[in-house]
Amino acid sequence: MPPEQRDFDEFLDKFKRHRELMTEELHKVIIGQDAVIEQIFAAIFTGGHCLLVGVPGLAKTLVVSTIARILDVGFKRIQFTPDLMPSDITGTNVLDETEQGRREFRFVEGPVFTNILLADEINRTPPKTQAALLQAMQEREVSIGQTTYPIPDPFFVIATQNPIEQEGTYPLPEAQLDRFMFNVKVDYPTLEEEERILVSTSVADKPEIRKVLSARSIQYLQRQINMIEVTPLTVSYVARLVRATRPGDPSSPQFVRDLIDWGAGPRAGQYLIAGGRAMAAMDGRPSVSLDDVRKVAVPVLRHRISTNFQAQAEGLSTDDLIVRLLKEVPEPSIPRYE
Repeated sequence: MPPEQRDFDEFLDKFKRHRELMTEELHKVIIGQDAVIEQIFAAIFTGGHCLLVGVPGLAKTLVVSTIARILDVGFKRIQFTPDLMPSDITGTNVLDETEQGRREFRFVEGPVFTNILLADEINRTPPKTQAALLQAMQEREVSIGQTTYPIPDPFFVIATQNPIEQEGTYPLPEAQLDRFMFNVKVDYPTLEEEERILVSTSVADKPEIRKVLSARSIQYLQRQINMIEVTPLTVSYVARLVRATRPGDPSSPQFVRDLIDWGAGPRAGQYLIAGGRAMAAMDGRPSVSLDDVRKVAVPVLRHRISTNFQAQAEGLSTDDLIVRLLKEVPEPSIPRYE
């Protein structure tokens, strides 16, 4: 076995153990929500952002704050409110007086200058404030006046949103939704999990959380995950799947043309491959399978597809259509050599 392959196999073993250790530490506080945790980890390991959507009381904020405790990185939390201003997120220039008596502007960093930013109830602030995160999420930098400031690496935005309240909320624009790698649905716990939650929260002792990964370790893992193999077969399947979501594409099924207004863009395909790589790495495998792509298809695509009135009248959600699409889009055929 070549030394490079041996080193990569060792990396996969260590990566799998790190992931298991992080899950173990997280489950000291969080009961259940395995799929949610797995998707957040996948986003962190690939440098993506997450939007957590769920009704109040499902520990969305607690999941994020606990993840920040097991990672040795900077963490800031912003409570989004209707009166929040863009400068409250990015920072602003203030007029300062030097020791020599001169007055000059000095930049005061906002909470966006961190490693993990929790944007709590992001849909409670107006669009102009929501848009303050766009540059940071995409370019990892912030422009104030004529100066551009880099944001620390690694950087993740994990936002939470309540899906049931309409009054006093501002839906995220599609351009900003597209910046999120995953739209993670946080669901109710099972009966057994809910009983365990009630027992664990009725005791006074708080579990001790150990730090597992540093910022440099996360950067190393992100570079190594890019070495996970993505075969031409997987790329072809991802491209076909994304294009099938577009009602104007000749390859899209009839039900897509009937029920969807607009489908996913190329960024969806990029995130499907990145998510597939993370799933393969967390499972200790050196290449992405089509099942890895299917596993992340719903959280990657559900906020990138817009259903029309007919779909809503039939009670069909984007999740329903994605599941149906996964059944109907065929796997690419493997060329045979004679």
